[in-house]
Amino acid sequence: MLSRSKGQVVHKRALGLASQMKLAYLLTFCIWCYDPTHLPIPAEKPGTMRSSLTLVGTLWAFLSLATAVASSTSYFLPYWLFGSQLGKPVSFSTFRRCNYPVRGEGHSLIMVEECGRYASFSAIPSLAWQMCTVVTGAGCALLLLVALAAVLGCCMEGLISRMMGRCMGAAQFVGGLLISSGCALYPLGWNSPEIMQTCGNVSNQFQLGTCRLGWAYYCAGGAAAAAMLICTWLSCFAGRNPKPVMLAESIMRNTNSYAMELDHCLKP
Repeated sequence: MLSRSKGQVVHKRALGLASQMKLAYLLTFCIWCYDPTHLPIPAEKPGTMRSSLTLVGTLWAFLSLATAVASSTSYFLPYWLFGSQLGKPVSFSTFRRCNYPVRGEGHSLIMVEECGRYASFSAIPSLAWQMCTVVTGAGCALLLLVALAAVLGCCMEGLISRMMGRCMGAAQFVGGLLISSGCALYPLGWNSPEIMQTCGNVSNQFQLGTCRLGWAYYCAGGAAAAAMLICTWLSCFAGRNPKPVMLAESIMRNTNSYAMELDHCLKP
């Protein structure tokens, strides 16, 4: 009688373990149906480099680097505005200038044909250009920081998660917004005396006169738009989410333990 009741207990316990195994396999199958990439990945050989980014994330990292380099290069080069003075071509950015007049012998003006930045921050021709310098520089620095982290994410596993990628996308949106604000502030400085001398003395805010916008201005604006729209959207799918992987691994470990315990119970 005692042996029979013991056998019934073992049988019930085995049925319970079998049902738990079925549940574990069902959960694993559901995770696979939702996203097969979330199943545990076999251990790789030592020294193998794995990325923390998805395929979309790799594209995002490349575009982030391209927009950051384009905006920063455009910010530094003095080719935002083209005009002429004393018969010589003149170009400006927000804090740099190419070709400028100086007084020579007999108090006559001569053009020095070289590029350089203004001697001090206060020497920048207008308050609008001073604000543009600060705002655009902050936006470029933010885009460069995100691009560096994105490139490192291509080489380091676990550096960028799904949530981290979205936060970096938000930072890119802010950086692009800052650069766009700088581009919007730039025309407010066209009424300064230094710019008017270069633009035929007929320029004003949002009126170029005889001057024209340069390629660097358009490049900065295009890079800012790409960072705000394309890079921010791609960042939502850039990082890998580790939580489902951890769940699947836990299920597989529990399934193995259930199988060992069931085998132990069924042994005579």
